[in-house]
Formats: sequence, C-alpha cells, structure tokens
Amino acid sequence: MLFNYRNRQILMAALTANALKPSQNRIGSIPAFAMGWPTLELAPQMLALGIADTAQHLLRHRKTGDISVVGVGAAMVAAAALGQMIKQAHDAGEQTKAGIREALGPDYLDEVDDQTFSDKGSSPLQVMRPFKMIESEVEVIKDVNYRIGGSRARLDIYRPKGVELKDAPVLIQVHGGGWVIGDKGQQGLLLMNAMAKRGWICVSVNYRLAPKHPFPAQIIDVKRAIAWVKQNIHEYGGDPAYVVITGGSAGGHLSSLAAVTPSYAMYQPGFEEVDTSVQACVPFYGVYDVAGIIGDSYSKGIRDDFFAPSVFQKDPKTDPEPFYQASPLYHVNGDEPDFLVIHGANDSLVRVTQARAFVARLKEVSKHTVTYLELPGTQHAFEVFGSIRSRHVIKAVERWLCWHRATHQKPARAAASVAEPSASA
Repeated sequence: MLFNYRNRQILMAALTANALKPSQNRIGSIPAFAMGWPTLELAPQMLALGIADTAQHLLRHRKTGDISVVGVGAAMVAAAALGQMIKQAHDAGEQTKAGIREALGPDYLDEVDDQTFSDKGSSPLQVMRPFKMIESEVEVIKDVNYRIGGSRARLDIYRPKGVELKDAPVLIQVHGGGWVIGDKGQQGLLLMNAMAKRGWICVSVNYRLAPKHPFPAQIIDVKRAIAWVKQNIHEYGGDPAYVVITGGSAGGHLSSLAAVTPSYAMYQPGFEEVDTSVQACVPFYGVYDVAGIIGDSYSKGIRDDFFAPSVFQKDPKTDPEPFYQASPLYHVNGDEPDFLVIHGANDSLVRVTQARAFVARLKEVSKHTVTYLELPGTQHAFEVFGSIRSRHVIKAVERWLCWHRATHQKPARAAASVAEPSASA
C-alpha cells in the first residue's frame, strides 16, 4: 500500500531531513520551504503522531511478527531529528534574550516601568493549540479605509478591550506574501495581540498586489497607511508621534523600505509633504536587496526570474534604477530609525546573507540602535502561528519594544521634570 506504515515513516524521515538541512538551490528553495517550515514549527505535534503511529504498528503486528524494520528505523531517525528541532525551538528563548542583552546592555529592562515579562516557554495547551493566537482581552476594529478603494485599501486596528487609551504607542504590521498574495488578517497576529494586551494600538494594513499593480504600488500604499496613522490614530487613543513598523518577508521588505525612506517623494506621489517617518522598525526575514547589490548569484537570480517579470515588470539590465531604489540596503545612510532585525539561519526563501549585509551596513553608519537576532535552524515564516519558537521570539520582541518605548519617552519625561519647578517658581 502506498500509505502503509513503512512509507509514512520514510516520508517523515525525509521531511525532517529537509527541515534540518533545506536545499540551498534556488529552484529547490520553494519546495524546501513548503515542506520544512511546518515540519520545524509543528515538530512536537509531528513527534506525537510518529510515536502514536509506531505504537499502533507494533501493537497490531506483535503477534504475527510482521513488523517493518525499515519503518521502525525511519521512525527512530525522524524522532531523533524532531527532538533536535524541539530543543532548537526551546533554545530560541535564551538565544533571543542573550542577543538583546548584548545589543542593549544587561540592565536594559531597568528602563521599563511594567516588568511583567514571562520567562516561561509555551504551555502544554499552547503547544496543543498553535493556531489559537487571538486574545480575548483584545478587540479588533476591522476594515477601516486608509485611502479610497476596496479591500486592498483597508486596515484593521487591534487594541485592548474595554480600556480608555490616550497617547498609546502604535505598531504598524505589514503582511507578506511575495508582493503578490496575502492579507492583513493572516500575519503578525501573535505580536499584535501581545502588544495590544500591553496597551499598544496595532494597525495591520492591506496594500495593492502585483502583478496587477506593479511596484512601487505596494510601498506607496504602506506610506499612505503611515500617513493615515499619523493623521487619525489619535481618534483611537494612539500617539501619532510614536510609530513603529514591522512585517515579515515582503512585509519585512516594505516596512524596512518605509523606515529608511521617510517622506521620500518618489514613493509619496500626491502626498510628498506628509511626514511618514517611524521611530523604529522590526522586520522579520525581510528582503533588503532586490537589485543584486550584494552580488551573490542567488539574489541576482531572484531579481531576474521573479522580481523583474512579476513584481516590477521591468528589465533590471536596461532599467536598474527602480530595483536599487526599492532596496532598503541602498538607502542606509545613518539617519534611519532604530532597528531590530530578525532572520532564520536556514531560511531557504530569503537567504540570511540579505539580513547580514543589511545589518552590517546599519552598524557601519547608523546613529541609532541596531539589534540583530539570527536564529539557528530556523526557516522562513516561522512566527506565522504559535509554535514554541515563535512564542519565544515574540516575547523577545515584546521586551525590545517596551524598552524602546520607555527610552523614547525618557527625554520628554526629563524635560518635563526640569520644566516643572521653574513653572511653579
């Protein structure tokens, strides 16, 4: 039988092998990701299934002795690999905490008033329900138009339920999907719910998609969304003077590009004078070079085979300027906001070399904080649902954002404390 016990366990062993060491071939990168990402992030569930399948097989055939030695061997190999993946996922907790401490200093949380940070990993219930990410304490205001248009011109607002907010920090979430698919309700849910519970307002935006709308339609829409937030978020209790932007994959690219091109006229047609600056950016597994600036064959191949025909609909050999302008790496000049860059070392869709080059350039010239978290054994899109690893990483991002908000407010608080005595005098 095609799906007998032996073949199921051989397939499981093959999936785990791919997850631990995904293909670095450009053609094989998409199937490597498609099979490796769920295997990595659902390793506990897959291990439980493998154990149950093996136990059932042994019980069924214990009397006849017709036990599949190959199947049991494959199951043991898969179980060992899945156990390694689970350990790597748990290790992400200490790795991310150590990475932030290294960047900000061991006492960085002393700046934060609310110290209710949990060091616990995922609970058994969370491991059993990885797709439950909506918190009951959070309300969602859906489908608010940030410009004239249909569903691609709308955003959702996440905020704490039943709480009167004033000057709450704002987080803008930009979804991924290769610039051609995706929706505001599909990504960033763990982070937005976590921050909304802490009193933040989170704004998840849609944008026009290629190939129907070639680039730069996507970044123009993201900038329009930032402009809308600056002009309107106070009505929802948000602080328009403090805006952080985040996103994954294509959203990591667009959020980073928006962060390094404040009030950039080319990407703000008709609203050139509007302030679209942000105070910080947190890109997950983003694309930072769509022009092939890094010079590696992989980036150039993706540029020529995907970005050129599907997203830009231009030839980078005869018209390279749009590709350079769309690369966050190209715009780094020292004036960009604080960055927390997150990338998986085993990302087969967007090579980790992109993040390393971007972070190296930021650290070389930036006047602001640059924090980099590179996660061993981690694929693309790892935080789309509530896995062990993703919950650890989101807790680290939560700490970083709370630190950033606290330190960003500090000069204002200091100025107020100085002004107070002179006013009473």
